[in-house]
Amino acid sequence: MRKTITLQPIGIIHSPFSSLTEIPFQPRFARGVQGSVELNEEYEVGLKDLEGFSHIILLCYLHEVHDFDLKVIPSMDTRMRGLFATRAPRRPNPIGISVVRLQSVEDNILIIRNIDMLDGTPVLDIKPYIREFDDFAAVKSGWFEEVLHEKQQRRELRPMGNYREARESMKKRT
Repeated sequence: MRKTITLQPIGIIHSPFSSLTEIPFQPRFARGVQGSVELNEEYEVGLKDLEGFSHIILLCYLHEVHDFDLKVIPSMDTRMRGLFATRAPRRPNPIGISVVRLQSVEDNILIIRNIDMLDGTPVLDIKPYIREFDDFAAVKSGWFEEVLHEKQQRRELRPMGNYREARESMKKRT
């Protein structure tokens, strides 16, 4: 079944990342990186009560992604995996999801931290992160659990405080 779906951005990301090579591969590795979401003014009233949440979920259109492969070698691994078992950004529908820290809401601007999106990325939706709904105690992480264990055994993985450290660590894996 093929059906066309039309989505309209509700806003835009402003971040310090002007090229795809600068972007951290996950928000957790973008600790402290500040950015903002500029919501289209007609949606500003929809931000009421959002300031009470410490984190939000951003759904974005990865506008610089133009192709995909169904098998990829993911970050932190050296083996080919099925695309849908990875977080690779190159996908049939290039939709990005990021959980970021909400610093403040100023009119139609959200000030956020731990941003891992390209400057100018269109925002499709914003949802509050709710621990009671979004955090699961017994989670299985598939092939990643084995890769993580191997890296910990070889002492290749250490806590990464910011995106530059994470990118350097990723370069060393090859």
